[in-house]
Amino acid sequence: MQNKRKTSRALFLAGVLGILVAVVALAACNGVPANVQPTIQAAAQTAQAVAPTIQAAVTNVAPTIQAAAQTAQAQVTQVVPTIQAVATTVAPTVQAVETQVAGGQPSGTLTYASNIDDIVSLDPAVAYEFSGVLTDHNVYEGLVQFIGSDLANLKPALAEKWDVKDAGDKWELTFTLRDGAKFSTGNPVTADDVVYSIQRAIALNKSPAFLYIDIAKLTQDSVVAKDPKTVVITMPKDASPQALLTIFTFTLGGIVDSKEAKAHEQGGDWGSGWLLDHSAGTGPYMIDHWTKDVEVLLKANPNASVQPKLAQVLIKHIPESNNQQSQLEKGDVDVAQNLTPEQIADVITKPGVTSTKGNSLLLFYVGMNVGVKPLDNPKVREAIRTAIDYDGIVKDLLSGNATKWQTVIPNGLFGANPDAPFQQNVQAAKALLKEGGAENGFEIELQVPTGAAPGGVAWADLAAKVQADLEQIGVHVNIKQVAQAALLTDYRAQKNQLTMILWGPDFPDPDANVGPWTDYAAKSIAYRNAWDDKDAAAKGRAAALETDPTKRAQLYKELTDYILHQGPYAVLYQPTQLFALRDNIKGFEWNPMGYADFWSISK
Repeated sequence: MQNKRKTSRALFLAGVLGILVAVVALAACNGVPANVQPTIQAAAQTAQAVAPTIQAAVTNVAPTIQAAAQTAQAQVTQVVPTIQAVATTVAPTVQAVETQVAGGQPSGTLTYASNIDDIVSLDPAVAYEFSGVLTDHNVYEGLVQFIGSDLANLKPALAEKWDVKDAGDKWELTFTLRDGAKFSTGNPVTADDVVYSIQRAIALNKSPAFLYIDIAKLTQDSVVAKDPKTVVITMPKDASPQALLTIFTFTLGGIVDSKEAKAHEQGGDWGSGWLLDHSAGTGPYMIDHWTKDVEVLLKANPNASVQPKLAQVLIKHIPESNNQQSQLEKGDVDVAQNLTPEQIADVITKPGVTSTKGNSLLLFYVGMNVGVKPLDNPKVREAIRTAIDYDGIVKDLLSGNATKWQTVIPNGLFGANPDAPFQQNVQAAKALLKEGGAENGFEIELQVPTGAAPGGVAWADLAAKVQADLEQIGVHVNIKQVAQAALLTDYRAQKNQLTMILWGPDFPDPDANVGPWTDYAAKSIAYRNAWDDKDAAAKGRAAALETDPTKRAQLYKELTDYILHQGPYAVLYQPTQLFALRDNIKGFEWNPMGYADFWSISK
């Protein structure tokens, strides 16, 4: 019995030493720094030297077992401090490596639910719709940027500094590019890429190009590369340098890898066919794929100067707010953009769900094509504005999550005019119809998008409310619901009669609204409604260039009052943007310009 105990003890000690040898060997095989390796090797040799002694003791289990056990114990006593020293040295190294891996590589996916059927293209020179802007904002960088919801302070982006100089008969803007910036392809950012990106936007002349051509009055010759790090842009004196700087914060200002775009050019398209659903930018994310009316998947750009906290962003096309709510409650999506106020109130009672609000510069409006009779008559347009129950829309449909707003500069921008003279007056509206030669009413088509609208209302419900209001004055509205991309195609071609849609400024300056809404030549909102009022356009341009703030504010007050009664618009309201999200989502902040910095979000 005694011998068995001694044998067991010897075997135990042999096992301990075997484990120690294995531990040391394992540590030596896992990338321990070179200065630690001699210590590990010495420990291993010591342990290996002890092993034969133990083995002899086990084989000759008689009188020598006690001595062998004592020898083994003494050897173990010598080895243990060595192993402890190694472990003490290795542990911080292992911990440092784990921290680097955890902090250096983004992981996880943000799933964002929204109605994204308005996407036409993800090329920054083409994208002009809300979902395309939301996407490209996270994929491309411009020369300058706004951060978070701050629309007052321009910050460096690809340009580390810039200067505006009065050069006599022109403005001269000089941008110095930051060092080390790379595209997602790995190519370095140069002044040539900036020149190429501005020139291609002007040459393509798609929807947002008027910002360069008509607002900033740039041509392809306006921008030159002084050297690899310096870009010089000249502007005529009748254009605003401040407006151009804010335009550069919009997705149109996104800088494209010229080498990559040229490699995919087909038939002189400046690579636009490829950039439809690919990307070549410097932003925190790059486009993995866009499947129309299904999803957009963004993946972290390994060459971005700011690495996102999450490895992927999946923007899912879920047009119906009920489906957004269901998937949010199940945890299948992290953020839902288009829930109604009633759904928000319901969903936050569920475990794991919360809500937030964001300011908005959006305006919901009905556009009236003055090329269609009797909408060419200002009295008829005034009758339509007078027949709409704005208070009912804000209080009932939106549960107060909006402001009744009727002028074309949104609350929050310089020059905003809070006058809201219209509220439903059926008798006054009928009298206006009579003055306009349409006292018997008329029939007309209203195009409206499908799905949910920002601000928490279904487009169909909003259209039905306006339809019912106009029916009271004998205007019979036929609602035609189509995907937003298709609606916009018809709208831009002046094919619609009435159009229910929304608008957000492309840069945070009143001219971002006044220009498109007054200048027919800009081929934007005024053009889409066939409203060519040269006096309004001239007043809008004068206000944009006025440098005295007091005089500029007065010009905008006069102009917005004029548009309120003579223009082809019935502005309905300015919404508050509502979001429901899983309560583990951190860092979500909505910019009033209509996007979020996905790279700052964690979960």
